[in-house]
Amino acid sequence: MSEHTESYIVDAAHSGNRLDLFLSEVSSHSRSHIKKLVSHGYIHIEDTVAKKAGILINEGQTIRLEQEASYEHVREEEKVDTSLYAKIVVLGETSDYVVIHKPAGLLVHPTEAGEKVTLTAWLVQTYPDIEHVGENPVRPGIVHRLDKEASGTLVVAKTNAMFHHLKDQFKARSVEKQYTVLVYGTIEANEDTIDFPIDRGNDGRMVSRPRLKAVTLNTVDNIQPGKEARTDFKVIKRLGRFSLLSVRIHSGRTHQIRVHMYAYAHPVVGDTLYFNKKLLKKNDEHLGRLFLHAAKLCFQDLAGAMHCFESPLPEELQQYLDSLA
Repeated sequence: MSEHTESYIVDAAHSGNRLDLFLSEVSSHSRSHIKKLVSHGYIHIEDTVAKKAGILINEGQTIRLEQEASYEHVREEEKVDTSLYAKIVVLGETSDYVVIHKPAGLLVHPTEAGEKVTLTAWLVQTYPDIEHVGENPVRPGIVHRLDKEASGTLVVAKTNAMFHHLKDQFKARSVEKQYTVLVYGTIEANEDTIDFPIDRGNDGRMVSRPRLKAVTLNTVDNIQPGKEARTDFKVIKRLGRFSLLSVRIHSGRTHQIRVHMYAYAHPVVGDTLYFNKKLLKKNDEHLGRLFLHAAKLCFQDLAGAMHCFESPLPEELQQYLDSLA
């Protein structure tokens, strides 16, 4: 068997799912890329080459992807679709920074899979000098991120002075970040704080994923001794079996809102990574994305003045809310 660089174990929540859907959720590869890898024989279920992208997988199985170099030519076959760039909106900019609205579906920067269509690619194309800003050439100007599936407000440094200034503010947790989030279930409390730790899991996911039955914060704390994290939320509106929330995070853990709301027993609508896809109601499927939007971002400029930027709720999210009213 060839050497492998990626390995994923199927958990109970994804047992019975299609191979391509599972890998598109837990890895950085797109579903179309996964199908090409399958067609070239580069994906194994245990020790057997996967013959079909739609094959159903079972709990406990190990899924392996062959080493990156062996399927480099597969990536070259893929067409580069830059249509998402048209949905990027500049909300404000100075000589030191630019604040943009990132559309859902767009990666902030490339992963190890080497994606070509990313926010950073657009930034370097639009603002060439940004290429030399920051500490990592893969993430020029980037001081914080949004999940690929999320949309909303994001600030990018255009100078190294602003990069370090913003970095210090995020480290000090003085940046205000507010999100609009729709979750499953009716939350009775008008507001609450979730503060259990978050850490990486052992199943290939970016963060550990509490089981749905482990919904009490004490239980989660006992099984997950990770990094401290705090999420505050207020209920904006209750919509039948859904709750619309205004969320503020005081730390910046990967997938923080998603994993916290899942453990709180109110998963984010459209989240197939932290909520069993089989349990999603059929009438939720037309949303087609994660209902998590970075609505507001406040930070200080180099002179110490505070600036706030807001990103309106995307049309598809507003239409979904209207359908629930």
